[in-house]
Amino acid sequence: MHLMYTIDEKGNRLYTLKKVTTAGKPTKSAHPARFSPDDKFSRHRVTIKKR
Repeated sequence: MHLMYTIDEKGNRLYTLKKVTTAGKPTKSAHPARFSPDDKFSRHRVTIKKR
């Protein structure tokens, strides 16, 4: 089981261990992706996330 989260109406993270909320909405992983020095697209992901 991994820690998952979903966003509530106020924009706060609600943490859970379930893959789907009671409303049927899928949850997201609360853990960051693994780092790879061979990742060619990390700069693009960081740029998109800052927008």
